[in-house]
Amino acid sequence: MLRVLGIFLLTCAANPSLARQPLHENPPVLSAFYSLGLADEVRRNCAVIDARMFRAWRFLNSIERYARKSGYSDAEIDEFVDNKAEKEKLRARIRADLAKRGATPRTPEGYCTVGHEEIAKGSVAGRLLRAK
Repeated sequence: MLRVLGIFLLTCAANPSLARQPLHENPPVLSAFYSLGLADEVRRNCAVIDARMFRAWRFLNSIERYARKSGYSDAEIDEFVDNKAEKEKLRARIRADLAKRGATPRTPEGYCTVGHEEIAKGSVAGRLLRAK
């Protein structure tokens, strides 16, 4: 997980213009929150998969540290975290992607399939999950 954040930091170091975009437009931040959201949707909808809560908490803190090191103020970070419209846009994107992979309220077993796939791949979302 820290390796992924390191890649995000290198990406921004190579392109300083990324650092001052609004947080909701910052690709590394969006990618990180996408992974968190995907893991959350899976664990909420699949009874045989749990979240690795401590790992997720550490990952969330690493995103916050990344934002601070990139020059974002606490106020900017709080504004991003509290932005309901941006949260809903990301949630809609995650749900649409899950639906393409066969995970919908009508096919709840699809969430488990996606979760197991993410765990097997060792993706960021997969590392935030564990099979019971």
